Amino acid sequence: MRFGQRCTAGLTTLLLPLAALMGLASPAQAATSATATYAKTQDWGTGFEGKWTVTNTGTTSISSWTVEWDFPSGTSVTSAWDADVTSSGAHWTARNKSWNGTLAPGAAVSFGFNGAGSGSPANCKLNGGSCDGGSVPGDNAPSTPGTPTASGITDTSAKLSWGAATDDKGIKNYDVLRGGTKVATVTATTYTDTGLTAGTDYSYTVQARDTADQTGPVSGAVAVRTTGGTTTPPTGNKVKLGYFTEWGVYGRNYHVKNLVTSGSASKITHINYAFGNVKDGKCVVDDTYAAYDKAYTADQSVSGVADTWDQPLRGNFNQLRQLKAKYPNIKVLYSFGGWTYSGGFAQAAANPAAFAASCKAVVEDPRWADVFDGIDIDWEYPNACGLTCDTSGAASFKNLLSGLRSAFGANYLVTAAITADGSSGGKIDAADYGGASAYADWYNVMTYDYFGAFDADGPTAPHSPLTSYAGIPAAGFNSADAIAKLRAKGVPAAKLLLGIGFYGRGWTGVTQAAPGGTATGAAPGTYEAGIEDYKILKTSCPATGTIAGTAYAYCGNNWWSYDTPATIAGKMTWAKNQALGGAFFWEFSGDTSNGELVNAISGGLA
Repeated sequence: MRFGQRCTAGLTTLLLPLAALMGLASPAQAATSATATYAKTQDWGTGFEGKWTVTNTGTTSISSWTVEWDFPSGTSVTSAWDADVTSSGAHWTARNKSWNGTLAPGAAVSFGFNGAGSGSPANCKLNGGSCDGGSVPGDNAPSTPGTPTASGITDTSAKLSWGAATDDKGIKNYDVLRGGTKVATVTATTYTDTGLTAGTDYSYTVQARDTADQTGPVSGAVAVRTTGGTTTPPTGNKVKLGYFTEWGVYGRNYHVKNLVTSGSASKITHINYAFGNVKDGKCVVDDTYAAYDKAYTADQSVSGVADTWDQPLRGNFNQLRQLKAKYPNIKVLYSFGGWTYSGGFAQAAANPAAFAASCKAVVEDPRWADVFDGIDIDWEYPNACGLTCDTSGAASFKNLLSGLRSAFGANYLVTAAITADGSSGGKIDAADYGGASAYADWYNVMTYDYFGAFDADGPTAPHSPLTSYAGIPAAGFNSADAIAKLRAKGVPAAKLLLGIGFYGRGWTGVTQAAPGGTATGAAPGTYEAGIEDYKILKTSCPATGTIAGTAYAYCGNNWWSYDTPATIAGKMTWAKNQALGGAFFWEFSGDTSNGELVNAISGGLA
């Protein structure tokens, strides 16, 4: 588990109305009413974690909320999330964020904070009224300002202008956001941002504040590129796509900024952000902390600007937003499923329209709608077995993609990672990949993991063979056969991307260097037995031979197979000769710090 300001796993929350604790008056009867309840979710003696929950108990919507309370001397809020919290002496005020102020009848929203001391709140007020269900005085949040326009762009500055917002109590000022981070607060509807870097891409939005200091929705974004400098996008028209893993920010310590420092960002065209989960037939964000709450310091962030506690968006999503501002050619897709989370697709396939609507709500969430350019589905596997077995039928995959295309429309990318089992009667034959391709921009064909230490005694074989070879353990388990089968089923070559693994698979207890040897189990790996990153293997067990267009290595009694820059170059030549749409890889953190495998893909597809 992770530790930090929001580490509350395994704790029991006792949620009691604050009114009951403090003897507040009985609730007044009103069409619009609400409660504010408080819970101490964690206590470590010198401090604690608290949570407020605002619930609309009335019959009409609430457009904004403000919770006020008093703390005794020695108790204070040290940090907060999902609300803007300020204080005046012992009096504390929490106001909704731009994205969580509206509450439909029966809806609820929570925000939390870390506190110092040991006191409890008193004198609670909700929008100036009672916290125990009384009527809620109205004060609407500001409207959305106009999308900024840019003028007077130089090497180091840009002038922004936008249409005014409106508010029932009056507009106080505007926050100017660069890459999702507030850089200025102004009273006018213009602002000139200075100190920028030449030849760099930025993204600007604005949001209004009213006289009660409530913030309204964030405006549309305007992209600005300063003059001068050089940031050259990749050449050619082939897709060069890499997976960025949500969990990589933990043990692997791999962040979006590593795409910049490695040079990889200038050589790719697309990123798949992996993975969103599929629960109860719906798309959901998996790790919300990594996705949109983790704070980055200035030296860790793509923009070089530190996250603040009250900015609308943090985490990987905000870093991807900053990356897109710097490299506007990059498109980002939100990938759902994967090996672990594919079990939810069967329920999703039973109602494709509802599933697609849930995915659209996640991908186009107002907090990060500008980050994503499409959706990727990684269902392992339709009408076949992966971690779990699916029996939804051969048409389920086609129906799912059709629903996604209908929901997202022609302007969004809709893609899928699919099996590369080219065997007769195998996984490609289990679903209608040909018919489904009409609704997809492309397929990421997972032409890796064919062989590995999941067969503990071998025989040793390359996990990503480009072609068949004499002695291959299973017919059809190679890239060429998989691509040929998909094309025979009607999938256009231009909609097929060749898959590259940035890792190796290996056995131990092996006594021969050539493929086909016996083994006693999986070779040791940093994160998982039988698997190791290329960046480690290139020096710990250098390649000793090649077979079927990929490399293998024999060192001690360990046998590994993996792709190198040289074998990737050969695979890219093959992909171009097959008129494929490009290539993709799993995943960025397996590469070297200078991105030599990404460079091999980019150069090979140029």
